[in-house]
Formats: sequence, structure tokens, C-alpha cells
Amino acid sequence: MEAPFIYHGQDDSWVQHHNKQLTLTLVTSESHSFLTVYVRSEPDNEELLTKMEPIHTQGRLQFWQATIPINTDKDITNYTFKLCQNKRQWWLHGAGKSNRIPPIELHFKYNAVNHPPEWVSQQVFYQIFPDRFCNGNPEISVKSNQYNLRGDHSPTVAKAWGDPVGEHAGTGASEFYGGDLAGIHSKLDYLQELGVTTLYLNPIFSAPSNHKYDTTDYLNIDQHLGTNQEFIALTQELHQRGMKVVLDAVFNHTSVDHPWFDKYQRSSEQKGAFGNPSSPYRDYYFFEGDTNHYIGWKGIDHLPVLNFSNQAVRDYIYQAEDAVIKHWLKPPYSIDGWRFDVIHMLGEGEGAKNNAHYVKEFRKASKEVNSDAYMLGEHFFEASQWLQGDQEDGSMNYYGFSHPLRAYLINLDISFESIAISDMEFSAWLNEARAKIPWKNQLAQLNQLDSHDTARFISLLNNDVKLFKLAVQFLFCYPGVPCLYYGTEIGLEGMHDPDNRRCFPWERANNCELLPYFKKLIQLRTSLPSLQTGNYQQLLAESGLFVFARTNSHEVTISLINTHRHAQNVSLPVWQTGIEEATFTNMMDGSQYQASNGLLHLPLEDKEGMLLHHQYL
Repeated sequence: MEAPFIYHGQDDSWVQHHNKQLTLTLVTSESHSFLTVYVRSEPDNEELLTKMEPIHTQGRLQFWQATIPINTDKDITNYTFKLCQNKRQWWLHGAGKSNRIPPIELHFKYNAVNHPPEWVSQQVFYQIFPDRFCNGNPEISVKSNQYNLRGDHSPTVAKAWGDPVGEHAGTGASEFYGGDLAGIHSKLDYLQELGVTTLYLNPIFSAPSNHKYDTTDYLNIDQHLGTNQEFIALTQELHQRGMKVVLDAVFNHTSVDHPWFDKYQRSSEQKGAFGNPSSPYRDYYFFEGDTNHYIGWKGIDHLPVLNFSNQAVRDYIYQAEDAVIKHWLKPPYSIDGWRFDVIHMLGEGEGAKNNAHYVKEFRKASKEVNSDAYMLGEHFFEASQWLQGDQEDGSMNYYGFSHPLRAYLINLDISFESIAISDMEFSAWLNEARAKIPWKNQLAQLNQLDSHDTARFISLLNNDVKLFKLAVQFLFCYPGVPCLYYGTEIGLEGMHDPDNRRCFPWERANNCELLPYFKKLIQLRTSLPSLQTGNYQQLLAESGLFVFARTNSHEVTISLINTHRHAQNVSLPVWQTGIEEATFTNMMDGSQYQASNGLLHLPLEDKEGMLLHHQYL
């Protein structure tokens, strides 16, 4: 039996919260009849089936509605839809349709208490690795042999802008090119003209390495990047321009050169924890008795893990009024959010004991200072348990965006092993990842093609510009917040870390064929509400064609990509969006296409994308 058309959007026009109740709307095709239609919920941990009533028709669509109570025992209300036919049932859940009740993790989710800041979904983020973006003040750049990263080993290496990046086994972490805050400040016009609205900066606090995930001072900007005053000037100008800034928070571990640890006895303060069992900082870390054996992040001995069961650590990082998390959110810095490095790993020793407690505390501390602060977590794999609303607003969406898109377009998994997935398998992966978290948290996920931890997408594609453009279109149209890793907009290449951290080649920025394409997509993303917060509706996933609509009560925007190496004619069932007759405009070139009798016919060239838009009257 052919599966019936059943759909439920999750924006405020489909899910209305009022007086501790949710009024839910469902749509089916009139051609399929149902004996009964229910919403299933669990307001007291027991099944409640609420009958839905037909309310109106639109084209060939039948709309249904029912009101259910929200859960009062927890923040999340789970619900799913049950539709009964003769000897057959259909269930609609967050990941799609099934003929039996789905597991609770796939039910639609609504958090009535905690929501991400509304501004987040309206942004276009831009990630900057400071040492490689722009050198604005050569006088403060690191010099060769200026200091050593590992005691008497790993001396600093100053390199000319654009020289090849070394390997981790060699001088990778100790190579410096001179990028700094002054350089970022000098390129704000470029970034704003590109359309960027929020900067996400990799760590900028004092640290010996070029990547600065080995903090020695959480309250001061690294002297080779600039000063606290320069950062104040940068944030103030960003805010004057209507832009925002998010900083990288590395609270799971410190450098061995942090005064608390002081492995190489470089600090003039009290004796650090290493080699001193009586040190006041000894319990800030995890040592084996009075020995020098301690826990390092993932076994890396120069990144000792912090002990959050220690009250002093809690006070310093998040709990006290002048704690680090609060300090940078307050004036005069007034940053707009934090990206928390390996947030799932911190806690009370190996195994991240009590991790959820500390993530919630980080959220509480941030929101106390600024209720609109964005709380972003780094997770390389599934992050559903941190994304139910009471911990993180969003995550770096490797699991629900980067991994599946890489598998689909490049046929590689995150470990660079071969994988081939079909159009429908790609769709199912995306749907499952979205289904596990509330809708508003879906909209706050940070989507990236590449980052400082992954190979550049265009390099993995062997510089196939056509496929790269399809990936870029997908980035700017898919639910969640698009984030560009610096240089992606001009096709900056790079393979595994640290090769993915090459210097920005500014000579290419003035004459790059990709740049106008990025500017156009960014302009569409920031001007069309449907691409920011619109419902997601899959229209087609077959034969190398992947088509979905983003809809709200005012407009529909349809993203089409043809991944095959040959042209194809496409017939789209736009009747599923409620449209029978309408003119669609291709927002990339202005061409128009006419939908008739609920179908939209159009041609797509090989590896071509198209972005269609229709504004309701």
C-alpha cells in the first residue's frame, strides 16, 4: 500500500502554546481517508490519545487540529500522531512515517520552559582561527625561538604569511604566522560586505600554542593577539555594526604552564600542582596520590584536566560573581555567547562524572548575566542528550549535518573511510538527527561544511566546484545556523589538521569566482524568514535529486540539488505545501516557473542547484 501524505510543521503556526496546552495542527491528503486521527502524548507518563478534528481544506489537503496538555513533570512534552485506516495504522513522528508506534526518542518534542535566543536563527556565523586570518600588527607577532611550548622543547617558529603549514608531529602547534585582533578588526568591512553577522573566534586567551586550546590565563587576551582594550574596541564596533561575537571556552583542561599546574616552574606565584603535593592547587587537577601521574585530556600530558568537584575551580570558572564565564559576558566586553570546547567531557575526572550537572550550571551562569547569551557545545558525534533545552542551545552539528552531508556528497565518513548512502538514506539520517531534539533547538544548531578540526570540504571534493556549490546551497537552506570557516567563501583548500589552518590568501579575495555566489546565498539567508525559521518539508529524494521546502505562513522557499553528472527533469509535488497554481522565482537568476495542478516541472543541469521562492498573497 502506498504511504499516505501526512505532514506536521513545528513552527508557531503548527504548534501553539497557551495556558499549559499545545494546540497542534496536522495535514493529510484528501485522497486518503482515515477512520480516526489522534495525537498521542504522555502528560502523566501514561498514554493519552486525543482525537483530532478536521478543521478545513486547502487544495487537496485536509487539516486537522487537537489540543493536548503539556507535561508538568518535566520541561519536554513528547507527542506523535496516530492515524487509523481499515486494518492499517500510520504513525507520524519527527523522523517520518511508520506503521507502528515509534520509540519515544523520535516523537515530536516541545520544550515549554527553555528556548534558545531568538537572534541565533537569524545569523550567519563566521569562524576565525586568529593566527591565520590577518596580521594587523606585526610588532606583537611571535618570533622564532621566543619561547618553548614544552619545557626546553618545541621552540616557536615564526613563518611568513602563506608559507606551508607544518605537521603535528613536527612544528604544527608551535608555528605562528602573526594573525591577531587588529587583523580581524581591519577586515570588518570585508566580513560585513560578505554578509556575516556573527563572529565565532577560536581561543584568544593567553596560551603558548598557536591554537590556544592550552590556556594559561582565562582573564587576559594573549599578548601576541592583542590586548583586552583592543578586544573591547573590537566588540564595541561589532555591536555598533549590528554584529555579534562568540568566544571559545576551554574549561575542560588547562595548559601545563597555567600557574595552577606549572609543570616547568615558570610561575612566580605559589607553587603549582605538578611536583608539589602540598600545593593549594593540587586538587584543581587529578593526581594519583602524591605522584606526578595525572589525567590529561584524551591522555595528552600537556592538557591536564580540571577537577570540577573542587569548589575553587567551580567558583573561578562559573559560580562566583566574577567567574570567567560571567566576566566576558559583562561590560565592557559584552560577548554574545560561548562555544564550549569538548563540553561533554568535563566533570569530575575520567568518565565525565556529573557532566549534565555542570553543563546546566554553565547555562545558568551565562543566562544570569545575559538571558540572550548563546550556549554552543562542541560534540563530534551525537549530542541529543545535551540538546533538550535545559543544557545547550545548540551544538556544532557534526552528527546531524556535516557527517551525513560528507557521506552523501563525498562518500567518506568522519574517519575518512568509504561510505555510500542513497538519497533516501541521506534524508533518513537528517530526519532522525532532527527528530531527537526540540524544533527551536534544531534551529540553533551550528551547521558547517568544515572547521579547524576537519579537512576543508572543497579539498575532499578534489576541487569539484559544482558539487561544492551544491554543498554551500544546502548549508544556507537547511534548518540550523550556517557557519563559514574562514576562507571557505574563496575556496581555501586544506586537508587534515593542521593543514586545514592555512593562512587566508587575501590576494584571492578580490578576484574569486566563488565570492559572489556566497554573497548571494548569504543575502537570501538573511532576508528570507523561511530560510531562518521555516518548517522543513521533504519533497523529493531519489535519483540524485534532493529537494526540500522551507515554509511559513507567508512564503515557501524550495531548495533543489541535482548531484548526478547528467541533466534531469524534475516534477515536484508542490501541492504538499498547499500550492496548486503559483509562479515560483529562481532567486539565483530571476527566472520563473509555473506550478499547475499542484505540480512544478523544471529542468536541472548536471550538478546544478536551484533555489525557488513563492510569496503568498
